[in-house]
Amino acid sequence: MCLILVAYRACIEYPLVIAANRDEAYARPALPADRWTDCPRIYGGRDLEAGGTWLGISLDGRYAALTNFRQGGARDATLRSRGELVASYLCADTAPSSYMESVQQRAAQYNGFSMLAGDGRDLYFYSNRGNGIRRVTPGVHGLSNHLLDEPWPKVINGTAALQSWLALDTGPLAANLYRFLADRTTAPDHLLPSTGVDAQRERELSAAFIAAEQYGTRASSVIIVRADGEIFFGERAFGPRGALLYSKEARLRIEAPGATACAASSPDEVSRPR
Repeated sequence: MCLILVAYRACIEYPLVIAANRDEAYARPALPADRWTDCPRIYGGRDLEAGGTWLGISLDGRYAALTNFRQGGARDATLRSRGELVASYLCADTAPSSYMESVQQRAAQYNGFSMLAGDGRDLYFYSNRGNGIRRVTPGVHGLSNHLLDEPWPKVINGTAALQSWLALDTGPLAANLYRFLADRTTAPDHLLPSTGVDAQRERELSAAFIAAEQYGTRASSVIIVRADGEIFFGERAFGPRGALLYSKEARLRIEAPGATACAASSPDEVSRPR
């Protein structure tokens, strides 16, 4: 995933809003967002190659998301899958601060990553390319393939847009978020970061939505948690060149912390295959 916008306690009506694009090779197999069969209280997508995930939320209010840290150079294929960090947190009942401490202790086992993990009380950020664990303050934040709130163009534009949508009644929030996540506009060269890839690649990756032949935005996800505990989870999936594959939505509800029996909270789900 290469872009995460999060509004954390920035709005009374919506204490948590997440809008995210997952960028990945199209050939890497994955399951659509759904209830996990091996941990039914979790709702999210699933990487079929390594078993982890890039984004998910649990019915006890835990949520997490992760991006790769872009530095150029080849990925070390001998290291562990970064997606297991999100999956392990969602399946556990450890406080996010304690979990991030455990991740920090084994950070060398993974290629570069940046991760957000929260619950109904706190939100924490950690990157194994950063300067330690950070407790995230209430407000609107953005994460791409670097550190939290790094001023990359799509992070700046995305956080500003989300902040304005929360402050002003400018139409359905989910629709606004999807519209931003679909933006293929690249940043001007003078605003591009330098992350170790060539200039043309840096330019392609600067857009919120990436649509190439082998690699691009595989899923656009929107999570909106209302103050009454209702969760909206929407996902749109894409193939090569940004072709829409399907769109689906689920409505769930946060249960008591630590709840594991989820039969009473079946999502009202609608799938719209193309």
